[in-house]
Amino acid sequence: MDPEPKPPHRGLKKGLYVIPTLFTAANVAMGFLAVLSSIRGFASRMDPAAAAGYFDNAALAIGLAILFDTVDGRVARATRTATEIGVQFDSLADVLTFGIAPTALMYSWAIGPTFTENSPGHNLAVFLLFVYLMCGAFRLARFNLQATRPRVLVEGTPKLDKKAFVGLPIPPAGGLLAALVHFSPMPLSAHGNQPAHFYSYLLMALIGLLAFLMVSTIRYSSLKTGGSGRPGFFLVLVLAGVGMAVWFYSQYVLVALAAIYVSHGLIWWMIRYTGSKLRRTPSDGRNAG
Repeated sequence: MDPEPKPPHRGLKKGLYVIPTLFTAANVAMGFLAVLSSIRGFASRMDPAAAAGYFDNAALAIGLAILFDTVDGRVARATRTATEIGVQFDSLADVLTFGIAPTALMYSWAIGPTFTENSPGHNLAVFLLFVYLMCGAFRLARFNLQATRPRVLVEGTPKLDKKAFVGLPIPPAGGLLAALVHFSPMPLSAHGNQPAHFYSYLLMALIGLLAFLMVSTIRYSSLKTGGSGRPGFFLVLVLAGVGMAVWFYSQYVLVALAAIYVSHGLIWWMIRYTGSKLRRTPSDGRNAG
């Protein structure tokens, strides 16, 4: 008796599920390499030039991880191969690459070489790095809950707005920290004791702000509305121009792009909050005189 024939393209369909997973695995690999490069850079801090090379490699690995993290989701949606285990795997990868790797890089590049161990500045920085990591993990857990909410809650629950994220996503947060290192990969201690302490405290303030934005309810554009036709064509031109700018001026362009994305949600929230306050202010109907 002849075996039952397989449906056409069944093997191809099963193979498509592997593609997003490969990009997520590449994300994990970049996070792993970023941590190793940060450790090597910290060990080489007595040779600032060599340490700068390791720190720059770690920052670039985090930048490439953002690219892989963006592609895996788009590939999964385009091929309709998104799975629950893929969502969880992607979040676990993000904890490593945009949570642990940036904190390791910040400690090795700025905090460890600048402050003596158990000093007040050192302990404060370690605490803020831990807060950043915890807020990033909480942000990912909240995102997973919101992504599955339309399937697990009762009927009538409003669907999640796919045009915006609630809270700052962890990849741009880690990307901004990595972009700062790529902009100036030399260890902060190489700039002198006083400037290193000043820059380190500014960095602590930024880390605390990023942690707050990740767990806030401020909305950030998901950049998933690309459009087709003429808008899509102009989007391709813009992306091509940005790609060329990154190729030639990566130190400046990457930190500018990361800063713009991180700040745009906060700016729009302040504008909406101010507008709502003005609309709620009762008008004074009394006539002068």
